[in-house]
Amino acid sequence: MSFIPGSLGFDEFGTPFIIIKDQHKQRRLTGIDALKSHIMAARSIAKTLYTSLGPKGLDKMMVSSDGEVTVTNDGATILNMMDVDHEIAKLMVQLSQSQDNEIGDGTTGVVVIAGALLEQAEHLLDQGIHPIRIADGFELAAQSACKHLDSIADSFPVDINNLEPLIKTAMTTLGSKIVNKCHRQMAEIAVNAVISVADFDKRDVNFELIKVQGKEGGRLEDTMLVKGVVVDKDFSHPQMPKELKNVHLAILTCPFEPPKPKTKHKLDVASVEDYRALRKYEQDTFNEMVKKVKDAGATLAICQWGFDDEANHLLLKHELPAVRWVGGPEIELIAIATGGRIIPRFEEVSKEKLGYAGKVSELSFGTTKDKMLVIEECKNSRAVTIFIRGGNKMIIEEAKRSIHDALCVVRNLVQDNRIVYGGGAAEISCAIAVSTEADKISSIEQYAYRAFADALESVPLALAENSGLSPIDTLTQVRARQIKENNPALGIDCMLIGTNDMKEQNVIETLHSKKQQIILAAQLVKMILKIDDVRVPGENFD
Repeated sequence: MSFIPGSLGFDEFGTPFIIIKDQHKQRRLTGIDALKSHIMAARSIAKTLYTSLGPKGLDKMMVSSDGEVTVTNDGATILNMMDVDHEIAKLMVQLSQSQDNEIGDGTTGVVVIAGALLEQAEHLLDQGIHPIRIADGFELAAQSACKHLDSIADSFPVDINNLEPLIKTAMTTLGSKIVNKCHRQMAEIAVNAVISVADFDKRDVNFELIKVQGKEGGRLEDTMLVKGVVVDKDFSHPQMPKELKNVHLAILTCPFEPPKPKTKHKLDVASVEDYRALRKYEQDTFNEMVKKVKDAGATLAICQWGFDDEANHLLLKHELPAVRWVGGPEIELIAIATGGRIIPRFEEVSKEKLGYAGKVSELSFGTTKDKMLVIEECKNSRAVTIFIRGGNKMIIEEAKRSIHDALCVVRNLVQDNRIVYGGGAAEISCAIAVSTEADKISSIEQYAYRAFADALESVPLALAENSGLSPIDTLTQVRARQIKENNPALGIDCMLIGTNDMKEQNVIETLHSKKQQIILAAQLVKMILKIDDVRVPGENFD
């Protein structure tokens, strides 16, 4: 219950009452009206995402206020970019966001389940069941569903020498994305990136070491995994060599240029001699800087700041290739990859602080004259870059989101290698288990249990509908087969291959992701059902 603060008063019998400021200017919703309003808002959000679920799910186009277009079917991105005003709708946005942060995949599914739960809750409210009993029933049903998922989960082989099962799982994630025309290649890149940076002893993956970079022009098929760092810069002088071998890098965060008189100091240059002396001093100081870097054994200078043309010419003359204006995050990543130390002052340049890379080369792209640097064969080969190509910015952005989902799924398998089967198979199995459980309960919660089971079936229904199948017929057939054959891997044949066995189709989801979807959706619905009084200031109820 949310109240606008007011003051407390007492009548002549000592009964307290609250005096609320500007009450005539406020809109107030209470009881069932408040709940119905919340459910309607949340369901309209879920309905938007309903058609995006599954491999045949449709994309959404969002146009921002400044005319920028985004095309995606990633649930979290769609909700993030939607202009949502209603408070409860904002909670749905946060729900998909928390699934994205925690798991990285299943952001559409979690919103569809939450929307279906609220729809069922509305029917129960109409039957006169108290919202708290519904919320408690949903929570118990969610726990029951998670317990059932544990019992049907399969163990999954995560083996560095056999990556095929991992690649097939990543392909499941990418099936519904725009990149599915080079489906397998993207899945292989995601798996190899995670395996490169994974710590199998701690069962952990540090995403800081995986950088995803995109460049327009070229085809999606040109996307590649670089075992090192890709920097969107080129050598500072066009005559510097385009490829360097056995490179020792000096990573500098100090300005690589002759010292300038600071603005608060006044320098009088009265004669030509003075000017020449100043110029000679600047040149000597700069030569000294270059000498320090060269004496330490550096063969490439990576500089966070820029340097002028004169400095650039002197660097070329001294045969010290350099890169300027490299941003902070890239500098850090280069330092991690090459095992070098970031050097803040020229006085501190020493051999021990240099990084090492086997090869640094400049990539140039067709006729666009765009250039990028690739730093490979580094000391710490665990830093990798996924370099995405695509026809335009929109495709690259969507490819980045797709790769992120695939990376997250592979990471989740490294952390916990238990899986359930996708295509709605796990949801149908849970729905059967929960409705069986409902028959054993004598209290009023059994209605909530059955409603929870019906809500879970909204996922396979959406998958069937989005694939152009008859939703109810398909669901009833698969459900009947699951009960008859006792096979929790039977799901919706979205790709129309001819088999409902998701084990054969290699449609796999991580157990952690599926459990998180059910728990998060149930928690959000419980929270919404507990709100029965809303006051919105500044709006007249009339």
